[in-house]
Amino acid sequence: MSTLSQDELKTLVGQAALKYVVPGEILGVGTGSTVNKFIDALASIKDQITGAVSSSLASTQRLQALGIKVFDCNEVTELAVYIDGADEIDHQGNMIKGGGAALTREKIVAAQSRQFVCIADASKLVQCLGKFPLPVEVIPMAIQRVTRQFKAMGAIAVLRQKDGQPVLTDNGQQILDVSGLQITDPLAFESQVSQWPGVVTIGVFAYQKAQVCLLATADGVKTLRFQG
Repeated sequence: MSTLSQDELKTLVGQAALKYVVPGEILGVGTGSTVNKFIDALASIKDQITGAVSSSLASTQRLQALGIKVFDCNEVTELAVYIDGADEIDHQGNMIKGGGAALTREKIVAAQSRQFVCIADASKLVQCLGKFPLPVEVIPMAIQRVTRQFKAMGAIAVLRQKDGQPVLTDNGQQILDVSGLQITDPLAFESQVSQWPGVVTIGVFAYQKAQVCLLATADGVKTLRFQG
């Protein structure tokens, strides 16, 4: 039995993702502590890639500090691969993302990529999405109405705050974290809530789900592949 720490597991899966990087192309890079390990590993092959499109200001700064060129999304037609983490992933490749508040930009970059490779540890693999509070990016004037709509579903939406102030995304919007959900049909749920006025992005990734998940376990990195 391995005694690898959580940090070591993240390093392991970050390094494993390097084999999905396509030489000579621009790749999409996500956000979060696991992705940071991938960015650090990416520095070892930075001469083999043209550069990256980043889903957050934090990842952009980390990439640039390592000498990796970062392109604006609008400068790139298509990305070969998008590598990012997840707060939850089910056995079909649907995910909950947005714990790091970058869900909107993550979804944009994912939609621009031919393949989504999720990197995560085994604790993120679930039978049904919803135990992790669902992040929803909302325009501030709609916060109370969207909160009431979730309440009507039997869920509780709480404004994400830090030091007594609302957390703002890189887009200048606010985030509701929604608990009490069991998302049995991620595609239908994403469709429904995404249409509520004032919702910028919902943290369910069903339309932009993963094709591959590299899962760090006590026995090493396992590869899960998903249909569709």
